[in-house]
Amino acid sequence: MTGAVAGRTLDDVLDRMTSILEAMPPELAPRRAFLATYQRTTRAVGEALAYGAFEDPAWVQAWDVAFADLYLDALDADLSGDTGHRPPRPWRLAFDAPPDLPPLRHVLLGINAHINYDLPQALLGVISDADFADAVLLGRRRRDHERIDAVLSARVAAEDDELSAQGRKSPLDRALTPFNRAASARFLREARAKVWHNTAELQRARVAGPDEYAVRLAELEVLSAARIADLLAPGQVLLHLAVAGFGVVLPPA
Repeated sequence: MTGAVAGRTLDDVLDRMTSILEAMPPELAPRRAFLATYQRTTRAVGEALAYGAFEDPAWVQAWDVAFADLYLDALDADLSGDTGHRPPRPWRLAFDAPPDLPPLRHVLLGINAHINYDLPQALLGVISDADFADAVLLGRRRRDHERIDAVLSARVAAEDDELSAQGRKSPLDRALTPFNRAASARFLREARAKVWHNTAELQRARVAGPDEYAVRLAELEVLSAARIADLLAPGQVLLHLAVAGFGVVLPPA
């Protein structure tokens, strides 16, 4: 994966996002909700890179490009309608969710697929088996992974304001805004901690061979898809996630 993203930058990713957004018809508003959120978050990561928030900015950029590609490739496959190249199940369920759901629900469905399913794969794409054997280097990779939390947490209030501007929040939602924002920051931290665990599990499977890796990745796909039911349940979903958790955990092999 590292070689595949060599020479590409977050600006290239943002250009690709812009092209997809501009070509997306109005009736696909739910897909636009997540893509626009992700585009704003990607810009925030680029700003954090510019002011030196990470220990290894070149690695973070390569990782973020690889990460974005997993989502954008799934979105392209969905938009093309090519039945021979379907998105992974967590993305299919997110894309096929009822269009009249509030934008927040569509964003959460996208976050589930992208963080719980895509992110461990993206990390493996830019952390070699030799890197995993180097405790000092791996520690640096993990710290930069955790620093993304600060970027995401800083976006919570702004993204909540975006949803409010769309006029799709109920009076109860507005009353719960401070609690929902705190819950969002909490479940993002919790999910990313579980992502690191799942990345290590997948790496052990990768060392064991392609068949073992395929089995473990399939397990992760099932776990991530199963979270959809929680995200579609009635009630205050963010408060529920703050208690029950958002991430998924691969059991030991």
